[in-house]
Amino acid sequence: MFDTATPSTQILNLDAYRDKVLGCWTGKNIGGTLGAPFEGRREMNDAAFYVQNLGGNPAPNDDLDLQFVWLQAAEDNGLYHLTPRLLGEYWMNFIVGPWNEYGVCKANIANGLYPPLSGSCNNDIWKFSNGAWIRSEIWACLFPGSPDEAAEFAYLDACCDHCGEGIYAEVFTAAVQSAAFVVSDVRRLIEIGLAKVPKDCRVAQSVRLACGQFDQGAEFAAARAAIVKDSEDLGWFQAPGNLGFVILGLLYGRGDFGKSVCLATNCGDDTDCTAATVGALLGIISGRSGIPLRWIEPIGENIVTVAVAPFLLEVPKTLGDLTHRVVQLAQLAQRENPALVRLAPEPTQITVDHLAAIAGDQAVAKRVWNKSPYALVFDLPYAKLAIDYDGGPGVTPGEEKKLAIELMDVRFGESVVHVAFKLPAGWRALPGPEASVNCISGSVSRMEFVLIPGAQDTSFTYIPVEVRLAGRFNPVTVQVPFQARGTVNHNPYAQRGCFQEHWDRRNRRLARVAVT
Repeated sequence: MFDTATPSTQILNLDAYRDKVLGCWTGKNIGGTLGAPFEGRREMNDAAFYVQNLGGNPAPNDDLDLQFVWLQAAEDNGLYHLTPRLLGEYWMNFIVGPWNEYGVCKANIANGLYPPLSGSCNNDIWKFSNGAWIRSEIWACLFPGSPDEAAEFAYLDACCDHCGEGIYAEVFTAAVQSAAFVVSDVRRLIEIGLAKVPKDCRVAQSVRLACGQFDQGAEFAAARAAIVKDSEDLGWFQAPGNLGFVILGLLYGRGDFGKSVCLATNCGDDTDCTAATVGALLGIISGRSGIPLRWIEPIGENIVTVAVAPFLLEVPKTLGDLTHRVVQLAQLAQRENPALVRLAPEPTQITVDHLAAIAGDQAVAKRVWNKSPYALVFDLPYAKLAIDYDGGPGVTPGEEKKLAIELMDVRFGESVVHVAFKLPAGWRALPGPEASVNCISGSVSRMEFVLIPGAQDTSFTYIPVEVRLAGRFNPVTVQVPFQARGTVNHNPYAQRGCFQEHWDRRNRRLARVAVT
């Protein structure tokens, strides 16, 4: 994250910022409502406007709902106190949507597999899917014009229920949306997003393919077919292909709000997500004042939820309420981190150097890419303790399991830390279950263990690890989970095809209702 010792000289006019935040949430509601009836269809659609009888309210959309949970977590704790584990706790308390990766996340955390393990374990079908990048707007709005900061917070979010491509996808959208507060050209925004993800990842491949099809003058249907073909090995409802559809909507829509959200919808697949993301980005670029009234009036200003616990969570009632809370939190963040782009009454002033820096700097992005998907972090009174499993927490009796233990964010000058595994009967450690390491403030100390599991009577074994700081009499004990390999499967659809059959049945039911 930014060096907070250097105050920013970049200015974003406060009124313009507020209009863009409101435009973001308005565009999100519009696109989500437009795309909702077409969700899950594999064929191209022919949407030109809303097809529902809306009565002045938007369709409920988890893309928007889940961001209220992160908003409340940040309001309760402060943005710079958020961690993946803390967001996981808010997930458990406030998110009720049971489907797909959302349910996997909750089941994993219930078993002690906190983020990022909750996203990387028992999640083969959904780890690269759409649940994370669809909720990136909150970070963009809280860090306008600071895409690296938005991307790093997007990681904290995405690792709860995704890994790999699923995380890259939210890093990409968060960076693009954050940059859109100070950059209006869609192609420049795409390049900024691509700079924040690995060049060889599937998300980048799909985005570049969409741009290439547009640049070659391909017809829209042909460009869409190329995206489908490129991502067919991943299956439907996966992030790379759907982000390709987002890019097609933006490019072929040529800045026309209504045309862009309709084109994203007409690509099919996760249509409420793709159209909502297109609408949100264009809402940031143009502000609420730039969105045509014909798209706003049918859905009004209300917020309708579907995936969160409304009696526990402080859900904003209107888009204006949501905007007010986001603006307040962004202003608080600036007091914590003066290096952020300043929100001020003065005219917007963003320098060429700042624009070049946000487009070219990859230091933060690479730090995100290099985070282990299998590291479980515990807060000690005097440091952070990370348990990094080689290949995840799954174990088989008699087979070696390598572990690395790191002590980070040390809050003392220099001392020795002693670590001891309290192994159950039948488990062994090589060369032994205990080790000591010298720790110095500002550095990372590392030790490695090899465990040989014994027989397991249950799916999960929780091994106490005792940590003792030299000169202290009281040890700190953390519980480290291990999962018997092959015993847990959170996926209700054994194969991708079964999931698609579920959606086909759902769409046939919707078609019969529409005819009736």
